[in-house]
Amino acid sequence: MARLKLDFPEDQYYFSTQLTVRVTDINAGNHLGNDSMISMLSEARARFLYEHGVQEAGTDGLGIIVTDLATTYKAEAHARDQLLFEVGLMDFNQYGGDIIFRVTRPRDSKLVAMAKYGFVFFSYKTSQVTAMPEEFLAKFPKVNRVD
Repeated sequence: MARLKLDFPEDQYYFSTQLTVRVTDINAGNHLGNDSMISMLSEARARFLYEHGVQEAGTDGLGIIVTDLATTYKAEAHARDQLLFEVGLMDFNQYGGDIIFRVTRPRDSKLVAMAKYGFVFFSYKTSQVTAMPEEFLAKFPKVNRVD
């Protein structure tokens, strides 16, 4: 099976936040578990969107839903490690795009993981994918388009 490779342009990161690996995030292998990494990526995504004034589920019935997730692991993380999550956007299309992540451990500058969430805008009123709002596009004018 072919290995997944994630490589993102440096100029597509717009935000960073730090999260601490908790003891409860550790798996039987004595390192950060996949399920906990996904939760941490989701928290970083939520902080990123909040920082830019984007509601994941707006009062107008329009929200953002995740369509896919890809993660590659480069190094182990352990309890109490501080991790830096750099978050960005790329590959906008009519309905959504990709939220990208680079996860590093600042203590030793080690790359821990790379990840990408595909997303689309979704109308909870009509239960259909909907076009990306212009106000969202305006917040990120440098993001490349793949239409």
